[in-house]
Amino acid sequence: MTLVFGVPLSVLLGQLLLGLINGAFYALLSLGLAIIFGLLRIINFAHGAQYMLGAFVAFLGLNYLGVSYWFALVLAPLVVGCLGMAIERGLLRRIAGEDHLYGLLLTFGLALIVEGSFVKLFGVSGSSYPMPELLRGGFNLGFMFLPIYRAWVIVAALVVCLATWYVIERTRLGSYLRAGTENPKLMQGFGINVPLLVTLTYGYGVALAAFAGVLAAPIYAVTPGMGSNLLIVVFAVVVIGGMGSILGAIITGIAMGLIEGLTKVFYPEAANTVVFLVMVAVLLIRPAGLFGKEA
Repeated sequence: MTLVFGVPLSVLLGQLLLGLINGAFYALLSLGLAIIFGLLRIINFAHGAQYMLGAFVAFLGLNYLGVSYWFALVLAPLVVGCLGMAIERGLLRRIAGEDHLYGLLLTFGLALIVEGSFVKLFGVSGSSYPMPELLRGGFNLGFMFLPIYRAWVIVAALVVCLATWYVIERTRLGSYLRAGTENPKLMQGFGINVPLLVTLTYGYGVALAAFAGVLAAPIYAVTPGMGSNLLIVVFAVVVIGGMGSILGAIITGIAMGLIEGLTKVFYPEAANTVVFLVMVAVLLIRPAGLFGKEA
């Protein structure tokens, strides 16, 4: 048996693979947060609730309307994204230009309202969501059995993250988004509808959270508290990568998942806190985050 620092190689590789799966969720969720803050300067504390809503749209759609998993991957982001755009139009726009604290408190209050309402309607016990038939089974990698669905989660999350980064950083639409947040009056002078861009951007960031919720539904129990349990870790990932950094959110999300997996092997007691320890260390050395820009 091959050992690495006294740990069987199969155990080490297995935990790294599980860490990569968690990192895919961290990257997808932190990407939505980074887009919303980087382009709109809104600290979206309702992100966890919107992630939960995505899972519940898939769950309720299947049980009451017969909506398949594949259709839910499109439907849930559309529904929750439209809800997010309504929130931006009706509430967040009223505090545009104010201190970041106002947006944080408003979205935190919305998260409490949504989560409390779902607890009232569905209770705190989890509901299961069936795995799609096409993605059942798995691969024998020699050192572990990898379920096909978990491999699909990694691929789907990475494809969406990289496509989003490309659009924002390498296309004309992305340049409009960045310019519209830096100098909205100038962009409006060129005929660009900046308020619509802001609304669509917030809606897309929310849709990413809902998409992650649908991906998570067959793995984790669908509960009203599933978003709040993950949100603090995701915020720590965003801070490590740099608030508003798109690439930083993706790279840091995956890296923190892998570090968390390694910690479970070598020092399990610290697995739940290692992300926050890394955050403290990064803030002491580079307050703007690894990929963030100094103010």
